[in-house]
Formats: sequence, structure tokens, C-alpha cells
Amino acid sequence: MAFSHPCVELILVFAPVWKGRGEEQSLQLNLGDLDLTSDEFILDEVDIHIQANLEDSLVQEALKTGVDLRQYSKQVELELQHIEHASISDYIKESKNITSLHNQITACDAILERMEQMLSSFQCDLSSISCEIQTLQEQSVAMNLRLKNRQAVRSQLSQLVDELVVPAAMISTILEAPVTEQDFLEQLHELNNKMNYVKEQAFRETMACTDVHNVLDRLKVKAVTKIREFVLQKIYSFRKPMTNYQIPQNALLKYRFFYQFLLGNERSVAQELREQYVETMSKIYLSYFKSYTGRLMKIQYEEVAEKDDLMGVEDTAKKGFFSKPSLKNRNTIFTLGNRGSVIGGAELEGPIIVPHAAQKSDVRYPFESLFRSQHYALLDNSCREYLFLCDFFLVTGPSAQELFNAVMGKTLAMFLKHMDAYVCDCYDSIAIFLCIHIVLRFRAIMAKRNVPAIDKYWDTLLGILWPRFEYILELNIQSIQNTDPQRLGFLDTRPHYITRRYAEFSSAIVSINQTFPNERTHTLLGQLQVEVENFVLRVAAEFSSRKEQLIFLINNYDMMLSVLMERAVEESKEVEGFQQLLSARSQEFIEEILLPPFGGMIAFVKESESLIEKGQLDRLRGEEARVTQLVRGFSTTWKASVESLSQDVMRSFSNFKNGTSIIQGVLTQLIQYYHRFHKVLAQPPLRALPARAELINIHHLMVELKKHKPNF
Repeated sequence: MAFSHPCVELILVFAPVWKGRGEEQSLQLNLGDLDLTSDEFILDEVDIHIQANLEDSLVQEALKTGVDLRQYSKQVELELQHIEHASISDYIKESKNITSLHNQITACDAILERMEQMLSSFQCDLSSISCEIQTLQEQSVAMNLRLKNRQAVRSQLSQLVDELVVPAAMISTILEAPVTEQDFLEQLHELNNKMNYVKEQAFRETMACTDVHNVLDRLKVKAVTKIREFVLQKIYSFRKPMTNYQIPQNALLKYRFFYQFLLGNERSVAQELREQYVETMSKIYLSYFKSYTGRLMKIQYEEVAEKDDLMGVEDTAKKGFFSKPSLKNRNTIFTLGNRGSVIGGAELEGPIIVPHAAQKSDVRYPFESLFRSQHYALLDNSCREYLFLCDFFLVTGPSAQELFNAVMGKTLAMFLKHMDAYVCDCYDSIAIFLCIHIVLRFRAIMAKRNVPAIDKYWDTLLGILWPRFEYILELNIQSIQNTDPQRLGFLDTRPHYITRRYAEFSSAIVSINQTFPNERTHTLLGQLQVEVENFVLRVAAEFSSRKEQLIFLINNYDMMLSVLMERAVEESKEVEGFQQLLSARSQEFIEEILLPPFGGMIAFVKESESLIEKGQLDRLRGEEARVTQLVRGFSTTWKASVESLSQDVMRSFSNFKNGTSIIQGVLTQLIQYYHRFHKVLAQPPLRALPARAELINIHHLMVELKKHKPNF
């Protein structure tokens, strides 16, 4: 037990001193580390302890109170002895427990020693287990690698075995089942896959291929034989009379894989079937279209335009009581009429003409209707045939075009030969132009369907039609240019039949040409218009009076403009040109017709205005008598003159609307001249004339003239 009290420490420090003085100290204490009398005690530290203890508050208080330190030291020693004896007694009392504790500690040491030995053994075992685990891990990696290799080999071998094995079901189906059954088609797909796989493995020198090669070859031969017989049977069925060949074609499309199988495994048979199909369909199409074209031409109008039926030829069309329906009798050589409907949406793609039904009903058609029916049938069959060839024979691009040409080439050549022969003797320019626009529309339809099969045919056909149309148009231009008005017989001021022909023809061509405009056509129409204008002027020159000339010109210009505006757009060059001509000649006619009744007043107004403009007003002073005569003459005769003018105008012009327009122009011009006459008389030299009082009020004149204005 250690005591930290400062007094005790101080006593212990001075205890040796008291002992050296001879005082009785019978008690020998063994204080261990607390023994300050040992030789190991360093004297240098004594001073430090003494000084520290002296600073303690209790020691300082004891020193201040004068306590006897020796007495106090003895007391402390007695207490220490008492404590020591008490401790020894306690140790003696607890000796059994101490002995038991000692025995327990000894037993624990033995147990711990055994545990140490066990742990050492366990450590050795763990070391050996770690080596075994590492060995097992290496073995596991090796086994995993072998497993992966075996699985890879198994998958390849499994596929190889599956592809090489020929099931009994396949053999029985290929040998016995009809080719039209679904099982045969499925087994044929499987056989094709196996044959392709065997070919692939044969290049890799797989030995197992030799085991099944013979079996697959025999199955292939059997399948090819059955497919060949089936396809040839379908092709031969096309040749039967009255057969709808689209039905066997649709049947072949269901088994398009047959040709693919032949193409991949027996090209010679595939080539044979292809040649048989081309030969058969080529003859069928040629026979069908040749017969159809011949029967169509039998229901054409018998009387068609001939080389003498030109625009500038005298109107001597042949008409007979027993004549059959013809273009001439319907007056449609230069007139479009209802013929333009052939390029309309409904009729353009309408049903084709059935010749025997038309013959039975005694119905006749113009050439453009026959042309549309013929070529719409060609378009429809060409689209269907081209798509069938691409689908069944597995061709695209140039190969598809080449195969299509092999099938349809003879038919297209027959068409071109027929068109060339017909067009060479055709003088119906409207029919030719309608055929051109039918071709342009059919070509657009095929482009929309994405079928380029007969693009070259359309181009060749246009190469036949365009030159002929231009040639006929040039013949008409030449005929008008060579027309002699003196050889046309009696002439009157009504619209001439040649100008009517031109108006009908030009409006027809312009209306047809709107959808697909052609610059060459516009140029030729411009030349034709120039010749017609020259012709009208030549005919007008045959009239003796200028008035008759103007009436003739106005009637013809008005008629041509009216016909053109019925079909052509108002912005066309032809309409604009004739509007300008009509306006100029109408204004000239108004001036001309006002001269007889009001010529004196008009001449005076123009002369006076010229003098006023030159500043020579003094020259008007000598015109009093003339002015008086003009004022009184106008006041007396103007109503009768206006009435006579109105009647004369309405008699002169065949178009009531044009006549009323000219009357309005005449009355307006008369009012303007009379208003200008008022202004001239208001000038200083004439302002004081008494005759001015007899002038008619301009507003009163306007009210009176409105009564003569025609009402619709």
C-alpha cells in the first residue's frame, strides 16, 4: 500500500536520522519501492522531495503549530505496523484461497499450453488446406475450360448432325406428296437448306457429307422433276383458248420458291421453264393485241379527215343521206367538242372498249378513243407482266427489262408498225394531238406505279406522233397562206368559216396543251395565228367600204376571241392578241360610224382644238355661221341619228353582246365629242355667239342617250 500524504513522506525522510541517534527502533520495515533508506536512493533528489513536501499546506500548518515530529513519527510507524499485521492476518486467512488460486493458475497454464499446441496443429492443417484449395481451384479452371470446349464442339456437332440427317418425313413428302401441298413446300425449303449446308461443309472437307450426298441428290432430282412438270403444266394452260392467263399467273406466284429452288440447284431446268414461259406469253400477247387492234379499227368512224381537209380549203364537205357516223358530219375535224374527255380522269383510266359489243350496238369511235383503249390495255398488261416477272423470276433492273422485252417485244413492235402505218395517212391533227397527250398521261401513270417497262416504247411512239402533228399543222398553215379570197365565192361581213375553223382548232389545241405545255406547239400556233390574221385582212380588203371592212374584221375577231375564251385561259397569247385587235378595230369602227351623221361637228372640234393648242384663237372668229349650222343641225337630227346608228350596229354584228358593247362605245364617244364641242364654244372668240343658247345641256343629253342603251 502506498501513501501519498506529505506528512508521511516527510517522516519517512527523517526516519534514518532518528535511527542514527540511538533511539530504539525495534521494528524493521520492508517498504520495497517506498524504502527511502536504500542505497539506491539518490541524495540529490532528497532535497527536491523535502522542498516539495515543505510547501504542502498540512506540513506548513504542523510546523506552525509546533507539533512534535518525533512523536508524530512514532504514531505513524505504529499505524504502519498495525496495517502490516492486519495485511498478514488477511493473507493467512486467505491462504487456502491463494493456494486454490495458485492451483487454478497452474491448471490454466497447462490448458493454455495444450491450446497452444492445438492451435499450432490447426495452423499446420490450415496451411495444408490452403494448398489443397489452390489445387482444387486449378482443377476447376481446367474442368471449366474443357466444359466450354465440349459445349462448343457439341453445338457445332449438333448443327452438323441436324443439317446432315435426312428425316424420313422429308423423304416421304418429297417422293409422294403433290407439289401443291403446304408440306411439300415446307420440306422443299428444308431440303434446299440442307443442300446448301452440305455444299458449304464440302468446301471444308467434312467427311460426313459423303454419307448424305447421294440421298440429297436423289431427293433433288425427284423434286426438280415434280416442279418442272407442275410449272410446265401451268405454262401450257396459258395456251388454251379463252383462258384468263392471270389466274395461272397468280397460282404460280404462290409457288415462287419453286423457281428459286431450280435456279439454285438446277439452272438448266430453270432456263428451260423461263424460255417456255417467254415463248408462250410472247405469242399470247401478240395474238391478243393483234386481234384486239384489228377489231378496234373496225369500229372507227369510216369517214375521217383526208389530205384535202385543211383549214384553208373551201367548205365543200361531203354529206350523204345514208352516210354513217363520221367526224365530218359532226363537224369535228377542227372542233374538239366532247373529244377532249378522252384525256379526262374518268375516261382516261376507264374500262377498255369491247369491240363486239360496240359492233352489236353499231357504235363508232374516233381514233383517239380507240388509241386510248388499245394503249390502256397495253399499260395494264405491261404493269402486271413486269411485276410478275420481277416477282417470280427474281430479276430486277436491266435484267427485268431484258426479260420483259423478250415477252412483250413482238407486241410492242406490232403496235409501232400499226401506229406508223396509220399515222402516215392520218390528217386529223386533233386526234394525233390527243394521242400525244394520252401517251404523256399514260407515261406519268406508269412512273407513278414505278414500272419503267415500256418507257422506250412511249418515247418511240411520241417520235412518230409529234412529227406528224407538226406536219399536219404546217399543211394547215400553208393552206391558209395560199388561200385566195377571190376564189371563195360570195363574201359577207359575218364571221368566215375559215376563221371559225381556226378558232375551234386553236382553242382545242390550247386547252389540250395546258397540262403538258410544249414550246414547239406554241410556236406553230403562233405561225398559224399570224397567217389567219393576214387572211382576215386579205378578205376584208375585198370589201369596198371601210365600214364593211371593219364590220368583217370585228365579227371575225370577236368570234375567234369568244371561241378561244370558252376553252383557253384568259392569259393565253392567242386571247390577248385578239383582244387587242378587237379593241383597236372597234374603236376605229366607232369613229367611222359617227362620221356620217356627226362628221361636221367632229371635224370642227378637231380643227378648233388644233388651233387652240397652237394659240391661234383669232382664226375661230370667222366660224360663226358654221357653228350656228352645227348647233342647230345637231339639235334637230341627233335623236334620229342615234336611233339609226343603234339599228345599224345591231344589224351589222352577229354577236348581240359585241353589238351592245359597240353601241355603248358609240354613245360614249358621241357624248365626249359633244362635251368637247361645248368647250370649244366657250372660248373667247365664240363665247358671245347667240347659237350657244341653243346648245343641248350635256347632262340632259346623257339622260336621253341612256334610253338608247341596250339592256340585257
